[in-house]
Amino acid sequence: MLVFDKCAKPGMEMALCSGFGTLRASAPALTRYNSPQYTLLPGFCDVHVHFREPGFSYKETIRSGSLAAAAGGYTAVCTMPNLDPVPDSAAHLKAQTDIIARDAVIAVYPYGAITVGEKGETLSAFDDMAGAVIAFSDDGKGVQSEDMMRLAMTRAKRLGKLIVAHCEVNALLRGGYIHDGAYAAAHGHRGICSESEWRQIERDLRLAKETGCGYHVCHISTKESVALIRRAKAEGVDVTCETAPHYLLLDETDLREDGRFKMNPPLRAPSDRAALIEGLLDGTIDMIATDHAPHSAEEKSKGLAGSAFGIVGLETAFPLLYSGLVRAGILPLEALLEKLVTNPRTRFQIPLGNDYSVWNLDVADTVDPVRFLSMGRATPFAGREVQGKCMLTVRDGQIVYQRS
Repeated sequence: MLVFDKCAKPGMEMALCSGFGTLRASAPALTRYNSPQYTLLPGFCDVHVHFREPGFSYKETIRSGSLAAAAGGYTAVCTMPNLDPVPDSAAHLKAQTDIIARDAVIAVYPYGAITVGEKGETLSAFDDMAGAVIAFSDDGKGVQSEDMMRLAMTRAKRLGKLIVAHCEVNALLRGGYIHDGAYAAAHGHRGICSESEWRQIERDLRLAKETGCGYHVCHISTKESVALIRRAKAEGVDVTCETAPHYLLLDETDLREDGRFKMNPPLRAPSDRAALIEGLLDGTIDMIATDHAPHSAEEKSKGLAGSAFGIVGLETAFPLLYSGLVRAGILPLEALLEKLVTNPRTRFQIPLGNDYSVWNLDVADTVDPVRFLSMGRATPFAGREVQGKCMLTVRDGQIVYQRS
């Protein structure tokens, strides 16, 4: 379990986690925060973000995305491969890693694609990329072929890499764009059924058990997904999963006719949200990832039907979760830190190093997209009152963010 404390004095040392050793908070960085009102937390880790570069830098860049992450207390992120070029070979991957080396202010770990072009037809160059990627994923698309997913798991198992899956059965989507529930029925929208998510999770869990591959499920949103993963863990399947802050704090009753409420998977029913919280509490859900997915203002201005899928979340995740779960008495702070630090770093073998952030947890703030460092502005939490401000973030002993 993580141990955290108030910043009692500059230069303090603090054991954060048995798996990561001792944090050494530097005196110069902490001098300004030598007060009991500030809390020192370990650097958060998000295993699911979209930084859009190369290929879509009008939405986000490695630099703007990593700056946004630092402003939210994150010191390590894993970037999804729906880029141009798709990182499906060593040459295509290099187009991204060169930018990371030049522009990232925190640790950025790229995914390699499972299939060439994320088209689901041909396996990517796993062997050539294995040493440079954190894992393999076709995020944004479910791998439709069972044979292809079995081959991917077999190859990843041999290389000691995880398969990280966006689970979605295309045949069950039927043109939907929000949850197939009460709001869709009442407002004439096309719905995405829950089965489109959990049916592919069910298949993949069977394949993970068969192959022995380490398997991680992206952004689960349904009660059936929670139940399937809970049962698989009890059976000894090597599976972990994540959900996102918006699925824990919102559901379809919060929907508005606005593109900032459109993401994939969609906000589900209140019963799904309750199941996700239960899964968070009992350990079925291992970690919380933002699925930070920036788009241009124009792409998010076309309502629920026409807007692009995706919202931003790196700068708001911790204050939202601290306010909505910890202060609400649902989840202890130590447990939240396990979901944001210990579990993602352990599962993905990402070291903590000398990474931390300083927070004022006693001050109120308002989610204001105008202040975001991310190029994306779409969030369903705009205007929400939260508790907690990030004052300072340190990566590898160096200040990468300081609130003015």
